[in-house]
Amino acid sequence: MREPTPSDVAIGLWLEALSAERGTAASSLEVYRTSARCWADFLATRGSAIESASRTDFTEYLAYLDARHLSEATIAHRRTVVRSLHRFLMAEEQVGHDPTSLVAPMKRPERLPLVLTISEVDRLLETAHALARDDTVGLYRQAGYARRAALFEVLYASGMRVSEAVNLPAAAVAPGAKSMVVRGKGGKDRLVMLHQRAIEAVEVWRDLAAAYGSVSETWLFHAVRDGATPLTRQSALAEIKAAAVAAGIRNPDRVSPHKLRHAFASHLLSNGADLRSIQELLGHADLGTTEIYLHTDTRRTHGMVRDLHPLNDPA
Repeated sequence: MREPTPSDVAIGLWLEALSAERGTAASSLEVYRTSARCWADFLATRGSAIESASRTDFTEYLAYLDARHLSEATIAHRRTVVRSLHRFLMAEEQVGHDPTSLVAPMKRPERLPLVLTISEVDRLLETAHALARDDTVGLYRQAGYARRAALFEVLYASGMRVSEAVNLPAAAVAPGAKSMVVRGKGGKDRLVMLHQRAIEAVEVWRDLAAAYGSVSETWLFHAVRDGATPLTRQSALAEIKAAAVAAGIRNPDRVSPHKLRHAFASHLLSNGADLRSIQELLGHADLGTTEIYLHTDTRRTHGMVRDLHPLNDPA
């Protein structure tokens, strides 16, 4: 075993402080250790070490990371690790200077949220239904596709969270019912609406699951092979990404069940629903949380000001 270098000692002190003072998880500490070692190894190739690193070392380290074509998130993380390490060493008087202090913070490019359009949601749903109608894939797979279509329809019809959907009881959607009660955050119940397409999709799913021999008295969306276990959030995420790819949705890697909840709220707002009603349907405790959906409707807002403001000059 090699003798610890001064850089090893410095990193060890920092990690011990993170563990003792902040209770940082062991898995996170290993990630930080790896990133800190990357910095130390880079310095070693330059005949330097953490305690003697200069501002030039740090800026050239950033250039080195960029030249390796690492993602912006990875570079930002490693930069943050080096900053945190050196600030700790300065505070503990282990070093006499901080090579990161005069380097401007990295600005992350703003990433606009993905908002599915009505046509994109239509394509997503139709793709799911088309697969559910294909009886050549075998009953097991067809039932799984029908569950997917029913889940998507329920999410978009109601705006519920995926965690709420996968925990729906088997009796949640009663025959002929147009609404159901959902248990949300904090154990609060709320009434959500369903349209006919969602209800019919649930019935198709139930019928195909029963034909396969999978019936659950506990869960509405259950495993096809075993009705005793519910669909997981991870499986729901994987299914909507697969459907997004098949439907040709832009940026399919950014499509998630939450995007259907977001689309539900955004499309209601675009069609004239008031924010307070949307808040109740989403189950938000604070109206401010609901207001995040306003950014998706700026065109409608500008149009209202243009057409309805009493001081607007029509000429």
